[in-house]
Amino acid sequence: MAEREKILEIRDLHISFKTDSGKVNAIRGVNLDLYKGETIAIVGESGSGKSVTTKAIMGIMANNGTIDSGTINYTWHDEYTGEVKTRDICQLSESEMQKEIRGRKIAMVFQDPMTSLNPTMTIGKQIMEPMIHHYHRSKDEAYAKAVELLQLVGIVDAEKRMKNYPHQLSGGMRQRIVIAIALACDPYVLICDEPTTALDVTIQAQILELIQDIQRKKELSVIYITHDLGVVAKVADYVNVMYAGKIVETGTIDEIFYDPRHPYTWGLLSSMPDLDTEDDELYTIPGTPPNLAHEVKGDAFAPRNQYALNIDLRLEPPMFDVPGSSTHKVASWLMHEKAPHVDMPESLKHRIDRMKKEGLVNGK
Repeated sequence: MAEREKILEIRDLHISFKTDSGKVNAIRGVNLDLYKGETIAIVGESGSGKSVTTKAIMGIMANNGTIDSGTINYTWHDEYTGEVKTRDICQLSESEMQKEIRGRKIAMVFQDPMTSLNPTMTIGKQIMEPMIHHYHRSKDEAYAKAVELLQLVGIVDAEKRMKNYPHQLSGGMRQRIVIAIALACDPYVLICDEPTTALDVTIQAQILELIQDIQRKKELSVIYITHDLGVVAKVADYVNVMYAGKIVETGTIDEIFYDPRHPYTWGLLSSMPDLDTEDDELYTIPGTPPNLAHEVKGDAFAPRNQYALNIDLRLEPPMFDVPGSSTHKVASWLMHEKAPHVDMPESLKHRIDRMKKEGLVNGK
């Protein structure tokens, strides 16, 4: 088996925001690894810190946001010398981010294409612009590459579409245009922030297949941000479950879907819509996420966790290794050797058995 090549490494990342009600500690010690050609998904409820983490990678945080500590190390092979280079994105200035990283090495596809596209510019011009800016290509070269990209993302009559404005296209086509713009400078990393939220199910499947197809052709590394576990099951190699600004469980797609260990992950999986369920109502995790403007004592999930231990109210759990796995880690005191044994809910066990039989994860 070939050695995996690490392209992005986040270590102990802390991010806070100044608000009228005080300092909000939105990201509280995130650790994350991304390898070449692989896909990771970051999942969790709204407000868990998914988008803030990836916006920090892109260097596009809000003005009231501050990276308090931690590193985001990006590693690549220099296209001219071939040597391996690493930069800490947290230490780069805005001009360095624009020149070296954003769009050129790491690109992002946002969830609403209408807010990403300029309504006053033709789509052709919008695809050509990053190539001219980053690589100083001539207009003819940029035009030819833009037409190629439109064909790559499945746009019929590519040359004709170059002259269209965003409002003249359907939602699915606009999302394909956003992907084409993101790929214009041949990035190594593609971040997809809820890329299919506003699309119907048929178009959603097409967009996911398109991203996977492009990933294989270009050896891209992809980060998906989503709350839709159905999307995760189709695309991810590794999953990071986020809660209250921390990653609480991480593992391969099979480990998270077939052998989840954190009660929060149990809740997320139980709340997935399922046609075969015998329950009259869809499961919801009780309570609400904590207010991160206040100090979080112990395990942030403890007030919503029916399996919480006394220690959960006092001490924050470390990341425990799941026995027998080098990739599966869980931040829960239930993983401690002295903790009482707690099984996942029976209804979730039945659901996981059905998923295994139907091969719902990654087509396996």
